[in-house]
Amino acid sequence: MRSSFCGVLALATVLCLPACQHAESTSSETSTGTAPSAVADKPFLAGGKITFDLDGGGYDIRTAADNHVRVAMSGNTADTKVDVTVNGSSADVKIKNTPHNNFRAVVEVPATADLVVRLSAGELKIAAVTGNKDVESYAGNVEIAVGDPNDYAGVDTTVKAGDLDASPFGGSKSGLLQQFTWSGSGKYTLRAHLGAGNLVLRK
Repeated sequence: MRSSFCGVLALATVLCLPACQHAESTSSETSTGTAPSAVADKPFLAGGKITFDLDGGGYDIRTAADNHVRVAMSGNTADTKVDVTVNGSSADVKIKNTPHNNFRAVVEVPATADLVVRLSAGELKIAAVTGNKDVESYAGNVEIAVGDPNDYAGVDTTVKAGDLDASPFGGSKSGLLQQFTWSGSGKYTLRAHLGAGNLVLRK
């Protein structure tokens, strides 16, 4: 048992170190006040499904004032490639080939949308977008605004190494291999799985 625990702890250290370094670098970039530059802007119907495929970096997914999917980058953008495609009620946002430090992106989406996010590592913040949420990150910190907890039918969250704060649903855990599930009477589901780092659900 002890050897298994040590193995998980060692894995957590390997996973968390580069992600934490990335988070620190993206935070230092923010303090410089570099203005984001828009690189993609496409109309998209509210209530659709948006799938994100994101390389490492700092990401802020916000609600737009209109029904658009809009991407703006700041900091060290280097050779980053951004691709937004829309097909009816589905949209794909791909941000690839990001640099190893000082990269941030703000993505605006309609206020009502289902979100599927796959992030390799870094810092992710998601505003209170109404809809289903399916989020996975290999390492780093993830913060998700859930809005009204009564809107959800189910919550399924795991953190392999780090803190798990699901206080809107009455849960909070820390350490290794943490899991929190919750069932309600709403219609949306929230799934969030994080390798190493901190996962925070907030109202």
